[in-house]
Amino acid sequence: MKICIFGADGGTGSELVKQALDRGWSIVASSKGRPKSMPVSDRLSFREADVLGGGGLERIVEGCDAVCSALGVPNDPLTLANPPPIYTEGTKAIVQGMKACDIARLVVVSASFVEEKNRGPLYFKLPAMAALSKVFDQMGRMEDMLRGTEGIDWTAVRPGWLMAGERTDDYVVQPDVIPEGLIRTRRADVATLMLDCIENGDWVGQTPAIARKEPDEATSPAAVAREMMG
Repeated sequence: MKICIFGADGGTGSELVKQALDRGWSIVASSKGRPKSMPVSDRLSFREADVLGGGGLERIVEGCDAVCSALGVPNDPLTLANPPPIYTEGTKAIVQGMKACDIARLVVVSASFVEEKNRGPLYFKLPAMAALSKVFDQMGRMEDMLRGTEGIDWTAVRPGWLMAGERTDDYVVQPDVIPEGLIRTRRADVATLMLDCIENGDWVGQTPAIARKEPDEATSPAAVAREMMG
């Protein structure tokens, strides 16, 4: 298996790179700038690309069997108030590059909050939904675009409130929305699910939601304040 990973410099993207290498796959890692650190492997190459740069991305995905997109935006207030069209126009550019190379399988990161914003404690919902509403709206438009695209076997993985942490393999996956009572999702677990979807052909044309019961301190007011402030 050879896959292309967009957003390879981010938290989820770097986990995708690590775990794909652990599976013995070959990887083309791509981001706007070269990551500060990457694993060293003869099965890993880097191709720099700006998905909003207006150029064709077929040179990035050429020779790959599938594509993962872990694209995201910075968590600063100015960016969140007017986020670049990374999910809509960026994903559209990826799809165009895939079609030019006859690649069908695509797995992207979306969010459970696209479907249901009424999740989590009030002290989380108020700041998070206010800060991220435009991002969630854009993710929803990305999903609509994928539903209307022929020739792409897409999956949009929908995590809850993302967090760091080791891969666990004891998360819950269900259609569309994370379960009541769960709110957090580890980036490492998101990466595992994304790669499983590619390897097993799971959840094609669907939006699996993923979350896990985490310690209370991971959902505390202090954690919300700390992470909302970057």
